Amino acid sequence: MDEEFLTELRALGAPVPVRPDEPMARHTTFGIGGPADYYAVAATEDQLLSLTDIARRRGVPFFLLGSGSNILVGDGGIRGLVIENRHTHCDEPVPESEDSFRVRAGSGASFAALARRLAQAGLTGLEWACGIPGTLGGAVVYNAGAYGGCLADVLLSVRVANGGRPTEVAASELALGYRGSAFTRGILAGKLVLSVDMLLHRGDVAALTQRLAELDARRLAAQPRGRSAGSIFKNTPEHPAWWLIDQVGLRGHRIGDAEISARHTNFFVNRARACAADIVALMDLAQQRVQERFGVRLEAEVARVGEGFGG
Repeated sequence: MDEEFLTELRALGAPVPVRPDEPMARHTTFGIGGPADYYAVAATEDQLLSLTDIARRRGVPFFLLGSGSNILVGDGGIRGLVIENRHTHCDEPVPESEDSFRVRAGSGASFAALARRLAQAGLTGLEWACGIPGTLGGAVVYNAGAYGGCLADVLLSVRVANGGRPTEVAASELALGYRGSAFTRGILAGKLVLSVDMLLHRGDVAALTQRLAELDARRLAAQPRGRSAGSIFKNTPEHPAWWLIDQVGLRGHRIGDAEISARHTNFFVNRARACAADIVALMDLAQQRVQERFGVRLEAEVARVGEGFGG
C-alpha cells in the first residue's frame, strides 16, 4: 500500500473517507466483486478532477464507478483507485424556446431519478428512463435506452476532461449508436464525463404521470427481483436476446449461485453468493448454445471490470 498516495487522497476532504482494500461487492448491483486497492467518493466536479489528477500524476490507474449497474467486477478486484461518482447537481432548466428547455446535470446523477423528477415537473423526453439503473454519465457512454427511446434523442452535449481543462463535446461528435458511443469505441477512451446537457420539451404533467405509472407496471411485471446488473446481452437485429436464450432451454439454469432468471432470460441473478466466474460461465454457455442453434453471437452489454474471472 502506498501510504503517501493514500494520505494525498484523504487530504482532499471527500465526503466519505478513502478506504484501502474495499470490497466491490458492496458497490455493485450484482453484489459481486473483489477488493479495490483504493476507494474514494467524489461529490463535486472539482473532487472528480482532483482525484483523477492525483492518480494520473502518481501513475495509478483509476476506474470511475457510477451506480454499480451494468458491470461485472472480477473476483480478483480492481487494481488502482476506484472513484465513486456522486456529482449529482442539476441546474434549473433554461428555456431554449417557447416549449423547450436545456437541462444540465452532473454525470453522477441517478438517471432514473432524474428522468422521473423532470417528468413530474412537466418536461417530456426522458420519461422512458424512469426505471433505468445507473448514472447519467454511464447512460451517455452506453447511449442508454428503453421502450423506444434513447439518450441520443435528447442529448445536446457533454463536458469532458482528460488531465486538462474541461471541454464541451457536441452530441453529434459522440458517434452514438445502439448501446455504444465514441467512449466505448475508443475515440474518447479515458475521458471523464463531468456533466450532460439535454433538450427537453414542455409536456402535460397528468399525461406524464400516467406514462410513468404504465412503465413502472411493465417493468415490475417483466423484470426479476434480486441482485442483477440489468440486461446481460445486447439484442440482435432479428431477435431480442431473451428470446434466443429462452429458445435454447436456459430459462432458470443455474451455475453455483448464479441463475438465468426464469422471469426474464436476459437477466442473470445472484441468488446468494455467486462469484464473477459463475456469471461468466453462464454467459459463455448462453453464447455457445445460441451460436450453435442460430448462428448468432450474442454480444455482452454488461462490461467486465478488474481481475479474476476464472477460466
